Amino acid sequence: MALPFKPRYCCDTPRARTSAILAYTLRRTLILIVSLFVAAVVLFVLLRLLPGDPANALLGVGATPQQIEAARAQVGSDQPLHVQFGTFIGNLARLDLGTSFVSRASVLEEIGNRMSVTLPLTALGFLIAITLAVPLGMLSAIRADRWYGAAISVISQLGIAIPVFWVGILLVTLFAINLRWLPSGGFPLRGWSNFGEAAIGMVLPALTIGLVMGASLLRYVRAATLDVLGSDYLRTARALGAGFTEALVRHGLRNGAVPVISILGIELATTFLGAVVIERVFSLPGLGSMLLLAIQQRDYPNVQGVLFVSTLLVLIIGFAADLAQRLIDPRLRGRTRVEA
Repeated sequence: MALPFKPRYCCDTPRARTSAILAYTLRRTLILIVSLFVAAVVLFVLLRLLPGDPANALLGVGATPQQIEAARAQVGSDQPLHVQFGTFIGNLARLDLGTSFVSRASVLEEIGNRMSVTLPLTALGFLIAITLAVPLGMLSAIRADRWYGAAISVISQLGIAIPVFWVGILLVTLFAINLRWLPSGGFPLRGWSNFGEAAIGMVLPALTIGLVMGASLLRYVRAATLDVLGSDYLRTARALGAGFTEALVRHGLRNGAVPVISILGIELATTFLGAVVIERVFSLPGLGSMLLLAIQQRDYPNVQGVLFVSTLLVLIIGFAADLAQRLIDPRLRGRTRVEA
């Protein structure tokens, strides 16, 4: 009598696991490229639907028809839409975001200068959010039956309901106006060359973003921890003699981290977009100020450049979060049966 075969799984060996991860990375990269192309199409179409002509940014009041035609030829708006789109996509493929209509400076170079403010602000705000959300979220779940566990949960709900710019105004009122500990806004003209002044200027904006995003992230950490605390594998580990802390660290953290990582990607993207808003509140020369000024001046290359780079960063953040999930959770790599 033949014994039934024992199934093997394609991801049970290190080589198979590596192949599965590489295959997923390739598929996810293709999806990233397609998503970026779709975003570029949408961006191109939406900007062309706006009233007015991009050439108006180069013209003054009372421009003659000859001047209007010359300006349209200069910016390329006299070309058919499919020609403009082909030029737009070709420039993106060469990492050429064009030249500002107003300042005549390279859009990519200007975005690079502004990123030196936006990216550190995003990173600091996100770091503060994680530092607050992870321990407090776990504590509020583990001690849900205590008063301080419930208080943490209530405060996080309140933090989610408060708009980020209002939190910024409250912090400015407290620390800049009343206590006079920190500046209310601004950034040194020499940028990070004046490191001390630049770092101090980042404190309130980063704290504003960190508190608001931390309140939102805390809710997800709390929910993930509650799921782990009610899981069978944690009860089994406790029944086999493991202490609560040992069972939680060895068996709970990795399983609880899987859903939180996907949320971390969303929160990081939200933190980046929130930084663009907060820059306006604290008068920081980042991407937010560049975008608003470009819209006011109808400087279409700058508008296109900032929106495209912002979309690219958000897509890359989602890409990195998906890969991190695959590396942590083997169940997401796929288990295909093959006969022995």
